[in-house]
Amino acid sequence: MTVIIISCTLLIIAYFLDIASAYIKIPSVILLLALGMVAKQCCLFFSISVPNLNPLLPILGTIGLLLIVLEGSLELEINKSKIKQITIFSLQALLPMLALSLGLAFAFYTYSQASFKVCLANAIPFAIISSAIAIPSAKNMAHPSKEFITYESSLSDIFGVLFFNIVALNETLDIAFAGYFILQLGAILAFSFVAILTLAYLLQNLKHSVKFVPIIIMVILIYSLAKVYHLPALIFILLFGLFLGNLGELKHFKLAQYFNLAKFNPEVAKFKAYNAEITFLIRALFFILFGFLIQASEILNPHTIVWAAIISASIFLLRFLFLKCFKLPLFPLLFIAPRGLITVLLFLSLAPSQYVSLINKSLVTQVIIITALVIMCGLIKLKKNEKND
Repeated sequence: MTVIIISCTLLIIAYFLDIASAYIKIPSVILLLALGMVAKQCCLFFSISVPNLNPLLPILGTIGLLLIVLEGSLELEINKSKIKQITIFSLQALLPMLALSLGLAFAFYTYSQASFKVCLANAIPFAIISSAIAIPSAKNMAHPSKEFITYESSLSDIFGVLFFNIVALNETLDIAFAGYFILQLGAILAFSFVAILTLAYLLQNLKHSVKFVPIIIMVILIYSLAKVYHLPALIFILLFGLFLGNLGELKHFKLAQYFNLAKFNPEVAKFKAYNAEITFLIRALFFILFGFLIQASEILNPHTIVWAAIISASIFLLRFLFLKCFKLPLFPLLFIAPRGLITVLLFLSLAPSQYVSLINKSLVTQVIIITALVIMCGLIKLKKNEKND
């Protein structure tokens, strides 16, 4: 009973912190991490026995990742007028990720005894923008900035996970592997096509009072089955969200004629709202738990702070260069490049044989906090500019 009371109390506090973060311009991730750390100190002070919660972290992270990408993709608009814009957003998500991954891998390779491939597997998590932090941070921004951050962070997650799986889960990278990867891509697209139509049909035609929970559970199940066979499962999540959110743009295709838009669109709106609430719950639990499991010595570790500063500086330097290259506005986009849930999740999925001595939980935590503090500075500056205007 004590665990239930503590959990409910923490989630209610997390809810109010999420509301407050929009006004005080402190990213909710910092507030949630702090809440988890305070909760741990309270448990120690009152001698409350807590079971081992470490196994829950990757589970919550995986569910949170797919729900956040789904939430973001449901908000995205696809039409002919946006093709050029989406191409630029995709390149902005892909190219800095590749450049930073290779640069950090070379640095790790130089200062460690590991192979370049292992160093690259360790570098990729630091190169991926966390949509779990970026999308909520942008929710009160102007539409162009919000749209860019939603596209960029969602695509960064997808490209990054694909790249990580290629490097970390395969012993050799040769022509045979390239063929196998193309086959995997074709398989997930075919798989997604059938799954999306089935889920969309159920969303429109289920008459039972409980319909959104089963659909979300099926989405998680399909994602998990695809991951078992090492398919790029986030592509399915992105396509499913885009299909639901843009069915009106597909009305000229025969498939769209099987859906009654007047009936379907209200159901999609309800599904969005329901998914947003579950996403908040999972995201809050993940970051509170991550904060609960953090040791103070990990945040203040002097042996990793220099590397954390170098990695963070590299993130924003490359971001500045690519934003200038694509002629995108620097403010406030330059500040929104957080590392978070996806970084932790990929770091935890590394095999013990792939560990690099330079990289540990302290370094990951410090990079997450530094990039979140940069967001905070950007949001405070944005608020001041809005007041002046």
